[in-house]
Amino acid sequence: MTETVHTSETVTLARLPSGVPLTTTVHSYRPAGTDTDGSEASETTDRDAPTLYIQAAQHGREVNGTETLRRFHERVLQEPLSGTIIAVPVANPLTFDRVSYTAPEAFDSVNSNMNRVWPGDADGSLHQRMAATLWEYVTEADAIVDLHTGSPDMYPHVVYREGDDRARELASAFGTDLLLSEEANDDATEEWHRRGFAGKLRVAAAEEDVPAITPELAHNKQIVERAVETGVDGLFNVCRSLGLLPGDVIDHDQTVARNHLGKVTTPESGLFRPEPALELGELISAGTTLGTVFDPATYEPLATATAERAGVLYALTKEATVVEGETLASVALVRESET
Repeated sequence: MTETVHTSETVTLARLPSGVPLTTTVHSYRPAGTDTDGSEASETTDRDAPTLYIQAAQHGREVNGTETLRRFHERVLQEPLSGTIIAVPVANPLTFDRVSYTAPEAFDSVNSNMNRVWPGDADGSLHQRMAATLWEYVTEADAIVDLHTGSPDMYPHVVYREGDDRARELASAFGTDLLLSEEANDDATEEWHRRGFAGKLRVAAAEEDVPAITPELAHNKQIVERAVETGVDGLFNVCRSLGLLPGDVIDHDQTVARNHLGKVTTPESGLFRPEPALELGELISAGTTLGTVFDPATYEPLATATAERAGVLYALTKEATVVEGETLASVALVRESET
């Protein structure tokens, strides 16, 4: 069995106003006999061996992606690797330290969300500089997995760019029951553009002809074994599909749906009680009652949340206090089912 060699390096992503470097750790995994720059050190190295780039914790509260990479690290060292894996467990140290989704305005008043600025700008705002530094690793890859974990009230799924067959294959290989295809650029909705989704890592990579997927493992702020196991199994499946590791990809029954912008919002502020019989991942029909918003002081029902279309219910908030305009649920339009 060929030995897998692990190295790591501390990389400066940017500098804070005081001059203190903002650093992260980049891990590399290669077969023995491969130089640290990925070039051949022996005749046994495959010149066509792929490179996979994986990162986690662009959003610092999404810790299950980071834990997934730690568990993946422990297991992949025991495997015969054919190619290179680059892994960044904490892509955004600022938000990780804050246990937050965005950086404080004092650090980046222009781009608070790192996943809206790819491919970055070496002379731009703090998040743009951080993205530009990591982009150097991204552009060396043949495939990308950008690990995220949504709210505790989300069904695990993988998002990929609609029409990108290679990204679709990666998403399918990862193995969640639900895949979400996302239209991009000229095919996307006004909301997609308004929310700056063109600056997501997945979208920017596709523009450089690198297939990329975004697994949403669900849960945040706490390590959840089920989410981590899904992540580790998914990464191993992706590695098998790319030929990085031996073995066959484990098949799953999967539903393909579009898109992850199908949200149900509340027209009133108050206390939200979701329908207790609903389960994430189930198919619902248009008009399905999702829950009721009440006035907490008078007990008066203020609004009934209903699904405007049929599809897969993949998010339903369990946080009771809601504000007018807040998202209560997400329903994805089913495109096809695969067995």
